[in-house]
Amino acid sequence: MNRHFLGDTTVLLGRSLRHITRSVDTIITTTIMPIGFMLLFVYVFGGSIDTGSSSYVTYLLPGILLITIASGVSYTAFRLFLDRQSGIYERFRSMPVARSSVLWAHVLTSMVANLVSVVVVVAVALLMGFRSDAGVLTWLAVAGILVLFTLALTWLAVIPGLSAKSADGAVAFSYPLIFLPFISSAFVLTDNMPGPVRAFAENQPVTPIVNAIRDLFAQQPVGSGIWTALAWCLGLLVLAYALAMASYRRQTA
Repeated sequence: MNRHFLGDTTVLLGRSLRHITRSVDTIITTTIMPIGFMLLFVYVFGGSIDTGSSSYVTYLLPGILLITIASGVSYTAFRLFLDRQSGIYERFRSMPVARSSVLWAHVLTSMVANLVSVVVVVAVALLMGFRSDAGVLTWLAVAGILVLFTLALTWLAVIPGLSAKSADGAVAFSYPLIFLPFISSAFVLTDNMPGPVRAFAENQPVTPIVNAIRDLFAQQPVGSGIWTALAWCLGLLVLAYALAMASYRRQTA
């Protein structure tokens, strides 16, 4: 049935995208919180935070984009949970449908929905004063990092979507992901953090990813930091994909 994978995935992707278009509030919801954080930190706390940057919104935006994605992938887990509860997997098993296409349709739907959310957040940031002289290739590099990050978190979301006992449990996994940027270089410099907090902030995935995107926007040399960011994204992606597929095989065995 692998030869039908692309066709099956396309059909199921269309099904998932139709669900999104009928529930636009999900995209609105995933953009409201990061935009709210951006407004709060720029206009309330920004004047008291010294980042060495002339524009705090420019400093802040990379972390806000990661929060946007972390917020958005929770709906992947939620939609998977609803499909599982409805018994649709059992119906698909009785049909000549490539099994993995069910998951890939949800993953690709997450990519599309998160792309829309990220574009909206960047547009708001531009209205708030975000500026970058980065060229097309640099923007593509930023987009590539965000795509890898989205894929990694989306496959991570598949796991609770397949195994959670309730809808609340399916989306709860995203809460630590949403707040992880707060203990990183996303909002403030790590230099003035207490020792243990600084050690955690500098050795968790968000900090190198945020720093790489920030340097690309500022057209600064990224050095080895971008390889650390890519290693985190790819490592999380491979691990999450393997665990998600193992969980799916158990569900459909």
